[in-house]
Amino acid sequence: MVSINSAIFCFQSNTAWEDPRSNFDKLEGAVKSADPAAESLLVFPELTTAGFSMDTAKVAEAIDGPSMEFFSNLAASRACHTIAGVPLRSDGDKITNSAICFSPDGSVAGRYDKMRPFPLVGEGTHYTAGTGTTVIDCGGWKVAPFVCYDLRFPELFRDAVVKGAEVLVVIANWPSRRVEHWMALLRARAIENQAYVVGVNRCGSDPNFSYPGASIVVDPMGETVVLAGDGPETIRATLNRSLLDDWRKEFPALADARSCTP
Repeated sequence: MVSINSAIFCFQSNTAWEDPRSNFDKLEGAVKSADPAAESLLVFPELTTAGFSMDTAKVAEAIDGPSMEFFSNLAASRACHTIAGVPLRSDGDKITNSAICFSPDGSVAGRYDKMRPFPLVGEGTHYTAGTGTTVIDCGGWKVAPFVCYDLRFPELFRDAVVKGAEVLVVIANWPSRRVEHWMALLRARAIENQAYVVGVNRCGSDPNFSYPGASIVVDPMGETVVLAGDGPETIRATLNRSLLDDWRKEFPALADARSCTP
């Protein structure tokens, strides 16, 4: 697979409610304005083209549906790796809140299904939980995607790091009321896993919640590389291979990680 060029673009959008076509237009315009170089990694929020809707009969799409086609074409037209959230219908009637990873040629490089549905809205009655973490080999970097509420479960992230992950990507519809949790947990996942953490949240509001934006890139030492505001915005960061490798060697905490079982 082609290596990413170490540039990551986080597209923080005000997602139009249950309106993929409007969202396609917004996202296409944002990418055009950002003008990412080939082999960059483009990241979009959870349920990017629908919003955090539980009306799966309306928003869920087939594996060859319009959202998958849109992001495939976007990845290919820009020759960029792309991660986006899609409400996916597959394997018969199973519906998942998925992070789909596209290669620069537009093919699907990997898929992660949200493992921890959000109980406060009964997400688990509408979306089937995923069964395992996914690590995508992007040549120079190994990337593991996660979705929103997964962030509260550090064991998921450690599992991905054990599998080799170096960049942990969290796409989200994280509400304003708990924005301090968002910031603290993203930094914690970076520090404890000595990994880059990329959090891409939406902004604006839907019929149920308001959203703070606050998309962020955190380095392996827990330092903020770049932080978005509370409106539609694209932020860009460059990953530093030496920083990650040197810190893991200098402070080898991952080598001391072990099961709680004696």
